[in-house]
Amino acid sequence: MINVTENFLTTYPSAHIGILVMRDVENMAANSALEACKQELESELRLRFADKDAKILDNTHPLPAYTAYYKRFDKTYHVLGQLKSIIYKNKPIPSVASLVESMFIAELKNGLLTAGHDLDRIEGDISLNVSNGDEHYQVMRGEDQQLKKGDMYIADEQGILSAIIYGPDQRTQITSETKSALFTVYAPNGVSDEEVERHLLDICDLVQLVTPEARVEMLEVIGK
Repeated sequence: MINVTENFLTTYPSAHIGILVMRDVENMAANSALEACKQELESELRLRFADKDAKILDNTHPLPAYTAYYKRFDKTYHVLGQLKSIIYKNKPIPSVASLVESMFIAELKNGLLTAGHDLDRIEGDISLNVSNGDEHYQVMRGEDQQLKKGDMYIADEQGILSAIIYGPDQRTQITSETKSALFTVYAPNGVSDEEVERHLLDICDLVQLVTPEARVEMLEVIGK
């Protein structure tokens, strides 16, 4: 199912990705237990960082690993920006349907970049690769996007599913009809495979909080 290209292994020998496949999931519009988890995380983050200089957050692992990666492409790590909005501007974690919200909560808790997809919309095997700068795909908002040369990306046999810099695609996005989900975690140099595994388990726990009958088909760290 997963093919790690030689290009990836050569370009990013210390990087890896996490894969979580879950079946029999339900993408609820709202869930009170998940809402409670969101509010608890918001409180924990503010208690931990609100009275400290923002540089403390900037230097909190694993955020510097992502900041360093994004800096190579003259970009900033959007998860860090979201954390600052929650902590220093008292913004809430966005309310979205439960599968995506579960991913967001874990992403903000652990700082690890994650994408979610409808597994039934994926065609064939998945590959992990590095862009040569010529690849294109439709990003979530529907626009055509050319990849940055050197960016990590994941693709199926029809096209790109996600890239670090520009995020997930529109074709395989999670919808209200999603019954099987694929979550992928990008881990650049500096993020351990143990951290990725714990993060995937957090997503699993949150999904099963909403849908207890949801089952894990695959949970694996690739490229380690």
